[in-house]
Amino acid sequence: GVQPDGGSYSLSNIKGAIQNAVGFAPFIECNVDSSGNSQLYQVYLCVDTSGADFIDCPVFPHGKCGSEIEFPTF
Repeated sequence: GVQPDGGSYSLSNIKGAIQNAVGFAPFIECNVDSSGNSQLYQVYLCVDTSGADFIDCPVFPHGKCGSEIEFPTF
């Protein structure tokens, strides 16, 4: 699975792990560390217009994630 172990994971693996756990597709935002590596930064869960129910997040163009995303340790 996906763990905060400093390892690298594909965006689809991270999204899939979260979707399997919560039942909805998240939006993943990344940042870049001092070495230029794409890092997991924020995970968004989206809700419908009433704010009452979770929905699959739409695809946003500016998540800034590379093909491989580092999940740093805390």
